[in-house]
Amino acid sequence: MKASAVRRWGGSADIKTIFLRWTGMRAIFHRGYWLAASLYFVVVAHLSPSELVLLGTAMGITLVLANVPIGVWSDAFSRKWPMVLGHFFLGAGMMMTGVVTVFPLLLTTQVLWGLGWACLSGADVAWLTDELDCPDRIAAVLAARARWDLGGGAVGMTAFGVLGWAGGLSPAIIGAGAAMILLGVFVAVWFPENHFSLIRGRRWTATLSVFSRGIALARGDRQIMLVFAATMIVYGAGEADRLFPRRLVDIGYPQPQVLWYTALGIGSLTLGVIALRVIEAHIVGAAPRIYALACLVGLGALLALANAPNGLIGGFGVLLVFGVTLPVTRAVGMIWVNGRVASEVRATMHSFLGQAETMGEIASGFTLALVAGLTGIPAALTISAALLGCASLMVGRSGAAKFSRSRFRSA
Repeated sequence: MKASAVRRWGGSADIKTIFLRWTGMRAIFHRGYWLAASLYFVVVAHLSPSELVLLGTAMGITLVLANVPIGVWSDAFSRKWPMVLGHFFLGAGMMMTGVVTVFPLLLTTQVLWGLGWACLSGADVAWLTDELDCPDRIAAVLAARARWDLGGGAVGMTAFGVLGWAGGLSPAIIGAGAAMILLGVFVAVWFPENHFSLIRGRRWTATLSVFSRGIALARGDRQIMLVFAATMIVYGAGEADRLFPRRLVDIGYPQPQVLWYTALGIGSLTLGVIALRVIEAHIVGAAPRIYALACLVGLGALLALANAPNGLIGGFGVLLVFGVTLPVTRAVGMIWVNGRVASEVRATMHSFLGQAETMGEIASGFTLALVAGLTGIPAALTISAALLGCASLMVGRSGAAKFSRSRFRSA
């Protein structure tokens, strides 16, 4: 895409505008799909608690295998085109979900879903950082991106929740997948790539060089390793979110369940926007404390959900997990790492961060599936709460001291 085409969006804010609008649109289709699919797995496909967790584990295995190779590709050859491909994988997996109910085929949809997120993971932040070309603004734009993601998610949950209630869950899922593919076309047409420096020389040599530099930076930076470790634990605990719809149904979530779950999702996203707005000005200076506090909120919320006597209290627990713990830890971790890496390995490093997420999901996924199947969902939720407590303790005690002695590196 030519620079003159970008200028149609209006001056120096072009890249930020394109990126935030794309973030909002992607969130609409992603969150709308996931709302409908979460209920579809329970009330249409009738999956067991262990099968629900194994869906996430299948996606996690896919991400572990694909995340880093695609991230290295993004650093070596292009940031834009992996993102385009990712939308097509996502859309295909989403559309397939709406037409199958057999568990092995649903596992296949999650493999496609995982490939899509592997293509997007890291490449999007690396693209923004390069094309914006303004290090002092990156943290603020990434914080705004997190809010746009939640705001778009609220719109998506509203739209596709109503569609799922009025026209059925399957049409809502298929529609979200088709829209995601169209969004990939938008990226192909409107996203420029003017500041990316293609590595010259033999492709295999260039790829190995990017990978080795990324490994060296990760191993040599204690703060990055701290974020990776905390991310593994938090996302391992977060794998319990696949049990939330079943838990709410079991404790008496009111009818119609689609509309009430939609309302809960919108409330969570609204709370997330507020939480991110509150912490935005403090992320750079107080990242460890914010991260640790968000984990403590999640600990209490999961314990509330595990022991909830009714849908009201259970819904409040879900609200805090989705509205505070997950969005805040994700945004803080991403900004924390992004501020400590150079352009030539940025996508690779964010792929490592994504790798930490999925390794945590896989490590706890099988355990949570086994516990949920043998002893029930409350026990699995209690284990997840304990994991968040460990992450809070680790970041709170280790992160604050190290963080205070080191400033963010230039983005």
